[in-house]
Amino acid sequence: MTPTHRFIDTGGVRMHIAEAGGGDPVIFCHGFPHTWYVWHRQLAAVSAAGYRAIAPDLRGAGRTEAPAAIDDYTNEAVIGDLLALLDDIGAEQAVFAGVDFGAALLWELGLRAPERVRGLVVLNNPFAPRAPKRPGYYWAKMAERHFLHLQYFLEPGVADAHLAEQPREFLSRVYYALSGDFHYLDVWQNPPGTRYIDALPEAPELPWSWLSAGEFDTLAADFERTGFTGGLNWYRAIDRNWELTEEYAGAAPQVPVYFAYGEKDPDMEGFSGRDPLDTMRAALPDLRAVQRIPGAGHLVQLESTTAVNEFLLGAVGELTA
Repeated sequence: MTPTHRFIDTGGVRMHIAEAGGGDPVIFCHGFPHTWYVWHRQLAAVSAAGYRAIAPDLRGAGRTEAPAAIDDYTNEAVIGDLLALLDDIGAEQAVFAGVDFGAALLWELGLRAPERVRGLVVLNNPFAPRAPKRPGYYWAKMAERHFLHLQYFLEPGVADAHLAEQPREFLSRVYYALSGDFHYLDVWQNPPGTRYIDALPEAPELPWSWLSAGEFDTLAADFERTGFTGGLNWYRAIDRNWELTEEYAGAAPQVPVYFAYGEKDPDMEGFSGRDPLDTMRAALPDLRAVQRIPGAGHLVQLESTTAVNEFLLGAVGELTA
């Protein structure tokens, strides 16, 4: 089923959404450097199964507006967009699926507006309680020892300019490096001060086993047009997210959660603590399923589409029964 496209006014931005099908809503939230299109295979599967599948371009991505202020990229602000989307479609609740920044967004959505959440299906980025210090503190410590993209992204204008010089080259390298075909943490062998594109491995020529040349072209076209600043501002807002969640220190979402992760996902290996699954299991009172997807990396929904779709449809079926 080919998705239709439209825009809604969220009260904060003009947001582009792609949608297909009808029935109970399932809303997909992407990460960086992504657009709604990283979910296009899931939109097809979910809509074919009898649900209303919706994938927005989140703030700063694709065809959605990209405000200038960093505070406009906090999870609190983007949650406002998601609630406006629910209001637009006349739904009290939806199942939400997310990966990367979309996953972090959904964990906070589950804290701030649990009454609007039927359930969460999260890929690769497990829940962890609020850290005692702001994320930037830990990033700075790590970046003293080796290249760290998180720290590299923080200074306005620097990464923006570097990535915009070769958008297709950057995207092909970073998608490949984050996949199960490469060990992403090898990037840490580069010294501080390295440009990200130089720290990343050269990517094989497309198509890959999990991404066609046409799919890559669709993703790259948006970034060739917009640049990367909108997405980078999500990183620059992370310390602000930490400040804004002080009231949720020690809290965890009470909503139903389904979690799947790629066996070779770098977030699970290097960015989520020593025992991310045990930490999440101890924190979440309604964690209903955890699934490891063999061989997959960070873009697990593209690398292992069949496994993710089966997991997703199973979760949505249980949540909407």
